[in-house]
Amino acid sequence: MLREIEKRKLQQISICLNKDVQYRKTTGFERFELEYNALPEVDYGEIDISTEFLGHRFSSPLFITAMTGGCSIAKKINENLAAAAQKMGIGMGVGSQRAAIEHPELAHTYQVRHVAPDIMLFGNLGAAQIAQYDVETIGKVVEMIGADGLAIHLNAVQEAAMPEGDRNWKGVLKKIGEIKRHAKYRVLVKEVGCGITASVASRLEKAGIDAIDVSGAGGTSWPKAEYYRAGKNGGTFEEFGIQTSMVLEECAKSVSVPLIAAGGIRNGLEAAKALAMGATLAGFAFPVLKAATESKEAVIKVLERFNEDLRTAMFLVGAGDVRELRGKIRRV
Repeated sequence: MLREIEKRKLQQISICLNKDVQYRKTTGFERFELEYNALPEVDYGEIDISTEFLGHRFSSPLFITAMTGGCSIAKKINENLAAAAQKMGIGMGVGSQRAAIEHPELAHTYQVRHVAPDIMLFGNLGAAQIAQYDVETIGKVVEMIGADGLAIHLNAVQEAAMPEGDRNWKGVLKKIGEIKRHAKYRVLVKEVGCGITASVASRLEKAGIDAIDVSGAGGTSWPKAEYYRAGKNGGTFEEFGIQTSMVLEECAKSVSVPLIAAGGIRNGLEAAKALAMGATLAGFAFPVLKAATESKEAVIKVLERFNEDLRTAMFLVGAGDVRELRGKIRRV
């Protein structure tokens, strides 16, 4: 018999695959244009899309953001994502490992090092849950999957929409700082699609974290997904959140830690815009979810399309490498 947490994970995957859980609002990237260079003076074949993130070399500036774990299909999804990431030389994160803390026998649904020994891999716990565990237990989450770091996800809006959601967030920032002070691994803080503003990013930077995934609105709406799971056709907060382009723009001006831009990134052109605006990596999950239920090869095809679009965008602005792409964008 399935545990309640396994049922929830299965429901969330099914809803994302079969229901319209996308925001009606956009990411806002349509308000920005790359600076087209009609005389690019670069050889497309020599464009270098590799980059570095927290000391790890990426073949392209893409990151598969946290998605799932804790149920049978999640094992297949995570393995296909990881195998594709290994092949493409990029990084990824797994979904919340709370299920594996409470039920250690589910740890295997998150473990991917056997198919991806070299990728930058992040474990995952929710901000509302970290207060429930001591630093040693949290460290075991990283050890459990041989990860390079821990992603702490901020999902206050999702928790508020969940019937069983955790709504006591007192002391979260203090605990994040405590984790970072004791950690021998990288600590990434990420939203799940409602956006991290400059003021929050600054507080996180002062706490010592290594990187931030701004993950704004415009892609998957987790409040909307949770309303579906609760049997509702809609809810007051299903459109709640700040557009990805807005939070990225203000965070890039306010903090110096590396930024991942996620939340509605659906192609390599949008990834290029995010990188030009100051992100180190462009992250996404939904574009590879269905592919990950099929095969490693299906995921690779999606990633190759992202890379092709990115190279084309760089060619059209005259950027020979990712560093030269920075700043080649304007508001329209």
